[in-house]
Amino acid sequence: MITPNASAEVKKFMEQEGVDPAKGGLRVSVQPGGCSGFKYGLLIEDEAADDDLVVDQAGWRVFVDPFSAQYLNGVTIDYVTSMMGSGFTFKNPNATGGCGCGTSFSA
Repeated sequence: MITPNASAEVKKFMEQEGVDPAKGGLRVSVQPGGCSGFKYGLLIEDEAADDDLVVDQAGWRVFVDPFSAQYLNGVTIDYVTSMMGSGFTFKNPNATGGCGCGTSFSA
C-alpha cells in the first residue's frame, strides 16, 4: 500500500523525470544487503519489465519483480517529513527484524 503522502511524492518525481504515468512507474524492490540482510529499493522507470507484477495506483503504477514480491506483501510505503529530514519509510509485517536506518530488514 502506498500512502497519499508517498503517492504525491512519487508523482512529483515522475513529473521531474518526464515519465509518462500511463507507461512508467515506481519500481519497488528488495535486494540482498543492508545492515539487516535485505534493503528496499525505489526507482522511477519508463516502463515495466516483462515479468513484473504491475499494481495500478491513483494515476500511476508500481512495478515489482518476482523475487521482491515475496517480501513486499502487506508493506506500507509512506513519506514522512521531520526535523531529522524527509524520506520514504517502509512498514513491513513480514520483517522479523530491522535496524535504525529504516530501509533494511530481515525476514
